[in-house]
Amino acid sequence: MATAPLIDKLFSLYAGTLVRFPRMPQFIAIARLNRPIGILLLLWPTLWGLWFAAGGWPGWHLFLVFVAGVVLTRSAGCVINDIADRGFDGEVKRTRDRPLATGMIRVEEAVLFTGGLAFIALLLVLSTNLLTVSLAFLAAIVAGVYPLMKRYTYMPQIVLGVAFSFGIPMAYAAHGNTVPPLAWLLVVANVVWTVAYDTEYAMVDRDDDIRLGLKSSAILFADMDKLIIGVLQALFLFILYLAGRQIEATWLYHAGLLAAAGLLAYQQYLIRRRSREGCFTAFLNNHWVGLVIFAGMALHFSFS
Repeated sequence: MATAPLIDKLFSLYAGTLVRFPRMPQFIAIARLNRPIGILLLLWPTLWGLWFAAGGWPGWHLFLVFVAGVVLTRSAGCVINDIADRGFDGEVKRTRDRPLATGMIRVEEAVLFTGGLAFIALLLVLSTNLLTVSLAFLAAIVAGVYPLMKRYTYMPQIVLGVAFSFGIPMAYAAHGNTVPPLAWLLVVANVVWTVAYDTEYAMVDRDDDIRLGLKSSAILFADMDKLIIGVLQALFLFILYLAGRQIEATWLYHAGLLAAAGLLAYQQYLIRRRSREGCFTAFLNNHWVGLVIFAGMALHFSFS
């Protein structure tokens, strides 16, 4: 019962904020802060990079910089994506209610919003070193180009994978001012994983994308989609196994990979009928894949 006054105060604070900023829910929605799966899928490989680079806990400074940077850059990327796709989102069942598609937020406001997010992220990365800052600018270019790729290539998922992997070399650069080969091995693993789970995501919109003339790996793979996703998932785990050999990983690290293998097998079950609901649930399940792999890594470095 003691928590009731606290809950009442929090509710009053939220209600008061909505009175002062009535369109706050729309800006939360355009940044996908109400749907944090994208943040989590970007966060886990970034943390893999931090723990590998530091050989364990990286310290509060780098941990907070990279976690906050993930939230800010992913949010900015979502706004950029919605700006680029505003002409298509209204025609797709899953995206028709997005703020730009409905007109709740104007393009000019979205541009200013993403600029503010990017500026705060820049301030954070400036607290590291020149190599990290340089990689951050490259990451921003890739993130800015990605939303256009579905118009020109059937594999925009590769570009997304590269964008979602920049946190790994940045983590190494921030910790040791260098990016060794092991960092790039982790990058390759994450790109492969991203192509696999984003193909599951693309399977949700496949019919709409074909109708609108857009491209995706789900369209390219066609009836081979489930098999290719399975091959990519197996390759992803194998590359992480090779990375583990380079650090002489203990059984704790491999236990994380084994748990991830079980989750990936479950995803194959979910997508077996290619239903929208099953494919989307499989996509969401990748958060747990990233989590159990990170847990195995963290435990390995804590007890080795």
